[in-house]
Amino acid sequence: MGFWANQKAKRAYKNALNDYQLNYADWKRDIEIFTKIKDAFDLAAKGEDAVENLTVQKAGEVVLWRGKGQFHEAGRAAGHYEGSSQGVSIPVVAGIRYRVGAMRGTFVPGNEIQVYKEVGDVVLTTDRLMFNGMMNTKEWAFSKWNGAATSSDETDYIFHVSNRQKTSGILFSGSVGREFNRFLAQALNSAEQGLSAVKPVITKVLKDLAEDEPKKPVLELPSA
Repeated sequence: MGFWANQKAKRAYKNALNDYQLNYADWKRDIEIFTKIKDAFDLAAKGEDAVENLTVQKAGEVVLWRGKGQFHEAGRAAGHYEGSSQGVSIPVVAGIRYRVGAMRGTFVPGNEIQVYKEVGDVVLTTDRLMFNGMMNTKEWAFSKWNGAATSSDETDYIFHVSNRQKTSGILFSGSVGREFNRFLAQALNSAEQGLSAVKPVITKVLKDLAEDEPKKPVLELPSA
């Protein structure tokens, strides 16, 4: 009985340890990200860019973040015909016939989907989000921002702006997507409330994170 109880306790400890390691990695990463956000907005308050960039900026606009992502926008999958076909064969030369086809039915357009395109430079400023690629460029201005959606793993984003009917967005790698998520939230906060509103938010987040460090589990074996 003691052996099996010990085995069960060890399995539970191993699972708890795995969860702790994942949670600790996320916790540590968030501290790094929010420290980076604090530094970026400290520079923004001085009118300085946080990262090097080639962006042509508007008056008073400051670059907060820059990374790589894959642009995508609303499009359609390939369509198809629903119906029947018919045709006649026309003799061309001996033994060879050329078939003339006709289509009866209805063309059904493909489903609307997000079409993934090229990877390029993503730039986040105090006024807007931009994608710059070789074939595609796009701007999402905060002044026309209606909202956004992201995947559960924080890698894929769709943005809604009032001056554009088609939705579009950006796909990031895992670690970049997590950082972008938190930078975007504070950029929107800044656009709505002003730069001064960001500092107390970041201060509180860093304080809360320091107090919420994940605790490493302890292996407790049943007494004999």
